[in-house]
Order: sequence, then structure tokens, then C-alpha cells
Amino acid sequence: MTNLPTSADRSSSPPLPTYFISHGGGPWPWIKDLMGGDWSALEESLRSIPLDLGGPPRALLVISGHWEAPVFTVQTSPNPPMLYDYGGFPEFTYHLQYPAPGAPDVAARVVELLAAADIPVTTDPNRGFDHGVFAPLYVSYPEADVPILQLSLRHRYDPSEHMDAGRALAPLRREGVVIIGSGFTYHNLANFGPSAAEPSRSFESWLTDTVVNHCSTDRSARLLEWEDAPGARMSHPAADHLIPLMVAVGAAEGDRGSRIYYETDFMGSITSASYRFGGAPTAMA
Repeated sequence: MTNLPTSADRSSSPPLPTYFISHGGGPWPWIKDLMGGDWSALEESLRSIPLDLGGPPRALLVISGHWEAPVFTVQTSPNPPMLYDYGGFPEFTYHLQYPAPGAPDVAARVVELLAAADIPVTTDPNRGFDHGVFAPLYVSYPEADVPILQLSLRHRYDPSEHMDAGRALAPLRREGVVIIGSGFTYHNLANFGPSAAEPSRSFESWLTDTVVNHCSTDRSARLLEWEDAPGARMSHPAADHLIPLMVAVGAAEGDRGSRIYYETDFMGSITSASYRFGGAPTAMA
């Protein structure tokens, strides 16, 4: 495994984009026929990420809505195990393997950057890949040949704390690391039927306007007040699947956002979206 770029390399490398992806439900790529619906739009958006980048990144740093801890915690295993953090699915889905390597050297850099910003951070050598990581990235990188590490959310889901963490981690973008927030623009498991249509549509409309039509500190300020947006708390009774967005935004605060996935009938009624921050390297070439 190669070393991280030198300081000279970092200063001359264009920053990689950051992402916030809606990651779907459970082990969906393996059971689409059982779950029903059309998953093609979500699949296409996830497959577009390697095409955006134009080549394999040094590593993927994923902030999943399925891991929170008292302080920011970095996954350090060189070979992370699987964490089947779902229930009610066929038995074989509890034996799936996505053997992507970890990235302990990148983990050390994450710790260094957060600590330098006076952000409390610790490590976890045993944490496995949860389905907010292995399900969408199986679609993006089916060969599991790109190193992956996770960073936890912090308890309380304070959007400002997570945006600050993203700002601290921004140098990784010039070091070959792609920062991905993995959650969902709508996550209310108690309301996943027709009554979800209006709140999910209203919130996604506000979120897309905020992400695409605002930039820098204005966008950040709007996101810090996300609870005041139309449909916000109906879409996110808890903020676990939205807060990963704040890390991706903080790490690319000066860059424009674009919507890379959108549909209005996910699971029959839900409006959902994914976003990229910063230009794709292939588009900038």
C-alpha cells in the first residue's frame, strides 16, 4: 500500500469532490427482487461515483448514519469485518461479505486533523462495515478493491460540530481521499407510505435549493437551521441520516453543490436525492 502524498503533492493535487448519498434500505443490492420497486436510479447514481473520479481514490472515508459514538471515532482495522445492523431479511444476507481493505494510515491522518482542530477523537480497531457503507459501495465498487474507513457521528447530532469536523478534514481531499456522507434525505421508518410523499417532497425541495443554489457560509448557515425547513422533522424525527451531510458540506464549504440522484417515487412514494460538492475531476480536466 502506497504512502499518502507528500506536502508538495498535496498542494498540486486538485481537491476531490465530497458526497452525500442516500444509501437505500438494508442489504438492498442483493434482494431487489424481494423488496420490489425500481432501484435503477439509485444504482446509476452510485455507479457514477467511480466515473466522476476518473480513477481509484486513495481511500473512501465514510460517515454513516448507522454509527454514532460519544466522540468522533475512527475505524482503524486493516481488514474491517461485517456488521449486519438490520433485521427481518433473508438468512443469507447475514453472511454477505464485502472484503474491502481498511486504511489505517488514513485513519491516523483523520485523527491528526481532528485533534489539530481541538475536536475530541478516538479510534476503534474492531468496528465493522455497517450497511450504510457496504450496501451502497458494493454498487459503486463491486470488486471491493478500494480502501474504506469509517468515521462515526457524534452523539446529539449537533450540525455545527459535524460541519466543523468536515472543515478539519478538508485537507484529505488533496490527499486522494473521498469523503462520503451516507444517509438519506428522508428517514422516518414510522411513516414510509403515501403519507410520506408530501413531507419528503417539501424537505427535498428545500434541501436541494440550499445545496445547489447557495454556497459557502450562506449554505452552511441554512443547513444549521435545517429543523425549520418544510417537512424537516417529519422527514427526520431523528437526525442520524441527515447529519452525515454536514461533514461532506463542511469539507467542501467553498464549492458548489449539485444533485446527482433524484426520484419522487422511491419505495412508491418518497422523494429522495443525493449530492456532490465540488467538481468531478474528469469534468475539470
